[in-house]
Amino acid sequence: MTPTEEITTATARLRVLTGELGDCRGPWYIDNREKRPYPQTISNKGVPYVVATTTTDPHVPPYMALYICAVHPGVGKALADWLDSWTGIELREDAALPEDARHALAVARAINQAS
Repeated sequence: MTPTEEITTATARLRVLTGELGDCRGPWYIDNREKRPYPQTISNKGVPYVVATTTTDPHVPPYMALYICAVHPGVGKALADWLDSWTGIELREDAALPEDARHALAVARAINQAS
């Protein structure tokens, strides 16, 4: 697969994944952040859905829950838009890639590996 195809594939994957979430599109927040019980519950703002739960030691900040909230579907849509901005630009690894193209390709490869 060419770098351009990798970016196109990742863009399509993100669009499908974020589109399939329906009302659970974020942003997301930790329901019980102040109480810090087990587990931390991550919910959708607006239409209430429990998105995920995480369990951490009560003496450690809930980093996993905070990360899940930070990378909600709105971020996925923004990433898809950014990757889509590379549409029509031929990228080749046999020549020097601009730094932003290298980053776009790295993000695309990470997304494609998750499939």
